Amino acid sequence: MATHSQTPHSHSHVPDADPITDQVLSLIGRTDPEAAALIAKERDRQETTLELIASENHVSPEVMHAMGTCLTNKYAEGYPGARYYGGCEFHDQIEDLARERAKRLFGSRFANVQPHSGAQANTAAFMALLQPGDTFCSLVLKDGGHLSHGMKINFSGTFYRPVHYPLHYEKAHPEHERIDYDAVRAVCMEHKPKVLMCGYSAYPRVIDFARFRAIADECGALLMADIAHIAGLVASGVHPSPFPHAHVVTTTTHKTLRGPRGGLILTNDEELAKKIDKALFPGVQGGPLMHIIAAKAVAFGEALRPEFRTYCERVVRNASTLASELVAKGYRITTGGTDNHLMLVDLRGKSDQLTGADAEKWLEAAGIITNKNGIPDDPRPPRVTSGVRLGTPALTTRGFGEAEMRAVAALFDRVLSAGVQGGDALASATASVREDVRGLCKRFPLG
Repeated sequence: MATHSQTPHSHSHVPDADPITDQVLSLIGRTDPEAAALIAKERDRQETTLELIASENHVSPEVMHAMGTCLTNKYAEGYPGARYYGGCEFHDQIEDLARERAKRLFGSRFANVQPHSGAQANTAAFMALLQPGDTFCSLVLKDGGHLSHGMKINFSGTFYRPVHYPLHYEKAHPEHERIDYDAVRAVCMEHKPKVLMCGYSAYPRVIDFARFRAIADECGALLMADIAHIAGLVASGVHPSPFPHAHVVTTTTHKTLRGPRGGLILTNDEELAKKIDKALFPGVQGGPLMHIIAAKAVAFGEALRPEFRTYCERVVRNASTLASELVAKGYRITTGGTDNHLMLVDLRGKSDQLTGADAEKWLEAAGIITNKNGIPDDPRPPRVTSGVRLGTPALTTRGFGEAEMRAVAALFDRVLSAGVQGGDALASATASVREDVRGLCKRFPLG
């Protein structure tokens, strides 16, 4: 895989080898061949399949190997300069490095780099901003929200009172399936939530953070933006920033940001920053994962380079191309297209027989990795769905351009069209597409 310090990626670029991973697998294999074999199989799966899950990406070798350092041996409960264990001198410096880079990247005054995940970042933010039983407002989960935005059996729906705003449902409406800002205001003025949330896991359009802030101010709420999916696009300036509009911003550090799996909380308010720090530790977590924080620092450093904006611009162009190609082949893209890295494909546009569950299974057998996903106002249950969610961050990291995205759309359609036919057609198409996928992956190796 190419190091991200180089321009990601030209068609003629030959990715750098990653001999360290080979050495690590060899080392593990000496004492635990069973574990080493499973890791090797997963490595081969990633190398020989097309990753179209919008929430996944391929980190650089530098980020990956930062996670496997001696930093994993150390407990560092607390924060730099205020630890509960000795021997944290260099851990303090590493965490400070990650915090300073995060602040530069997003233009915020304060950053907490300790959350283990985006959900835990949201947990800490809720604890800092709300009391149990308080009301907050977010998008309906089935329309593209996240489980930590008010799902009944999640902490957010168990300890707090969620109220939800919808999308535009009317098919004739020019903003069909987009955020209904008038409805956001109406819900907020009725329920007067303490927190208004924006930022989603399956929304393909630009978010108007300024408009959300105006609504929050009018109803007396704090604005919280969860930009887990679009963080890389925000950091590079390809999507508008939630600052200075949001009081608190949470995100993951993977997805479009192309870092290790983890979370991050940002704010410009010093008092909120103090509350967030206390809510995360000792409120939600114990000792931070310092090896992951080191990898976050490395990833933030990569994202601060000008090449990262080029990468994010290509992510968006690739998504637009993929969406257009699928529309040309008879699929419906919710909202009519995409402004960012992802799209929701309404499979019923191709055939009423198609379900997200079937599509995910058939495509995976052909080496195309996706996830079933509900579409707005989906008549099918979450385990079946009428759609799939596709994203272009991982394939763009791999070096795919718009020509390759057109090829991917063709492969996608070959599998699902054969699935509609049924019988031997699906088995034949799956086998032939699997070989074509291997050929594409060989042209753009991960290294």
